[in-house]
Amino acid sequence: MSSIKSKNTVPELLLRKALWREGLRYRVNYSKLPGKPDIVFTKYKIAIFCDGDFWHGHNWVIRKMSSLDEELSHYSEFWRNKINRNIQRDAKVNKELSDLGWDVLRFWESDIKEDINSCVKNVKELLETKKVRAGHTDSCSSCRG
Repeated sequence: MSSIKSKNTVPELLLRKALWREGLRYRVNYSKLPGKPDIVFTKYKIAIFCDGDFWHGHNWVIRKMSSLDEELSHYSEFWRNKINRNIQRDAKVNKELSDLGWDVLRFWESDIKEDINSCVKNVKELLETKKVRAGHTDSCSSCRG
């Protein structure tokens, strides 16, 4: 299990590089917040997570399973419980961050790999929305974490 990365994963690096190319600046693995978000824009209170499909229980339908339980049926109880705990923890972290006034974006590994431009667009749109609410008029290219 020690070879399973929890930070600087391929999807995280892809998204970070794409955001950086757009001129967006951010903080990485921000430990001052619940869940230690992968990417954070502190000024605009936006937390971003890059979730692995398997470890966070996504895409079982695409793999032709009728449920997450069916997909995990050939794994030991330990791993089934681990993935279910990850799903529960994700929901808890989302609520905690929301209660603190943060917006949370979660991107699936497969979405980042298949359409990173859409992910970047979602981030930029949320940044623009938050900037308008805050009364800032400069372009998003100067958004800072």
